[in-house]
Formats: sequence, structure tokens, C-alpha cells
Amino acid sequence: MSGYIKPLEIRWSDLDPNFHLRHSVYYDFGAYVRVVFLGEHGLTPAVMVKHQFGPILFREECVFKRELKMGDVITIDLQLLKTRPDYSRWSIQHYIRKNGDEIAAILTVDGAWMDVQQRKLTVPPDTVKHVFEKMPKAEHFIWDK
Repeated sequence: MSGYIKPLEIRWSDLDPNFHLRHSVYYDFGAYVRVVFLGEHGLTPAVMVKHQFGPILFREECVFKRELKMGDVITIDLQLLKTRPDYSRWSIQHYIRKNGDEIAAILTVDGAWMDVQQRKLTVPPDTVKHVFEKMPKAEHFIWDK
């Protein structure tokens, strides 16, 4: 898989009093594309409930490059930046682009999987491995220890 890109629309409710995208919406866009990717590849909420695990985030950071306004044509991608070989911990990066290839923001999240019964970090079931193997890798992807 060479890339995973989703088009997005800016809604009126996404804007702040200066008529550009509210900072928190960038994070919502990242969460949206991650959940859609997982679901499209078989890692649905139902699977997570069945196996009693779910994703958690340790860090979420957005570097804002260009303003986004109503009417901009925007896309967001998803790339695996790094992961442990067992996929228990991972970092995913998103590029939010406007009107073609102009980078408006770079969103990076560091996360892991949690056993929702024990409330502890866990190694996920093999389903996660199969899904993450389909995720596009960043140019500087690394295997973490």
C-alpha cells in the first residue's frame, strides 16, 4: 500500500472567531482517519470489545504550518512512523494538506494498546499486527525496541 489519504470538509462548526480552523479540529481529523483506517482493515470497535482491548494515546502533537479556512480543499494521510515488533506501542504521523500539496499541519501521536479489563498496557491480538502491516510506512520509519 503506497498511501492512505482521506479528503475532509471544513464545517462551519469547525471554525473559530477568526474564521479559520479551530486547533482542536486538527486532532479530531487525525482521530477520524485513524479509526476509519482501522475499521476498513478489519479492526473495528466490535473486534476491540470482543478481545477487550483498545488504543490509548500518550502524546498528541500538532505543528501548525498554514491556516485552514472554509472553502479550502483538504486531505489527511496516515503513516506509521515507528512501532515495536509486537505492535504494542506505536507512533503515527499525519500530514494535513490544503489545496493540493501545501502542508497545513503535521500531527503526530504516540500510543499503545490497553487491556480494558485489567486497565494495563498489553500486547494486542494478531489482528492488530495484520492491520498495522497494511499501514503505509513513513519515509523514516523505524522499528522501536
